[in-house]
Amino acid sequence: MTTIKRSVVPTLYPSSMGKGVFFGLLLASFGSLQAFAADSAEQGVKSGRSLSMDQSTEVTITQSRAVLEQPVKRVNFNQEVASQDARQVADWVVDSGDNRGIPFMIVDKKEAKVFVFHADGLLRGAAPALLGLALGDDSVPGIGNRKLSTILPDERTTPAGRFVAALDRNLHGGEILWVDYDAAISLHPVITTNPKEQRAQRLASPSVLDNRISYGCINVPAEFFKNVVSAAFKGTNGVVYVLPETRPSRQVFASYDVDERERSMAASQLLPAQVTSQVAPSLAGR
Repeated sequence: MTTIKRSVVPTLYPSSMGKGVFFGLLLASFGSLQAFAADSAEQGVKSGRSLSMDQSTEVTITQSRAVLEQPVKRVNFNQEVASQDARQVADWVVDSGDNRGIPFMIVDKKEAKVFVFHADGLLRGAAPALLGLALGDDSVPGIGNRKLSTILPDERTTPAGRFVAALDRNLHGGEILWVDYDAAISLHPVITTNPKEQRAQRLASPSVLDNRISYGCINVPAEFFKNVVSAAFKGTNGVVYVLPETRPSRQVFASYDVDERERSMAASQLLPAQVTSQVAPSLAGR
């Protein structure tokens, strides 16, 4: 939780953007190509264009290939250890283009780890992180306007979701990255002003069990913030994906599994040949 006077942070894209990106990709897993061919022929009639069987089949195969031949895109973790959930969400981000061509970050709360990527999905860096004391994926309404002394331990959550982030400075001139602006959640260099909390030691610990300590903000090593986070977001907004810990990622991001899309795409490559073999005999007798 960041208690500073917040300036207005420009936003390029709303946090809800990108939830319909996968609509076009669903074509690869719908029914048979024959059914799609019949639908294409029907559309031709409705628009005043009558397509013969061979014409509609040719149009359908061309349209299907245009969708199915879109190459699968994946992130490059550079051999960095990452959970399956982090990999699936990161792959979805670049495959769907949900980050809209700007840098992005994955915050894996379960593993207490942060990954920062270039816009094209190449990993820029990764580091451990400290997170909100309480488990949970939602913020208490209005918590961003409350004093820290009034926030109860079970209210100190790091909210999950897709956030458009931007660099800013606190009242002491220190650089931070706004994540959830309304809830006053930011990502910043680890705070070590309270020795009893041992935040630096918690970051260095190999266990993730002691990484829950903050009011909700995300603490990372100071050098990582300076060399990776600040460098990635300087002069541009970025997208931060905070993975949930109480519900599936697909529910939070309306994402899809890139592995499933790749399998559907590979299986669908056989469909044009199947349709052609079925249609050709009927055309030969004409």
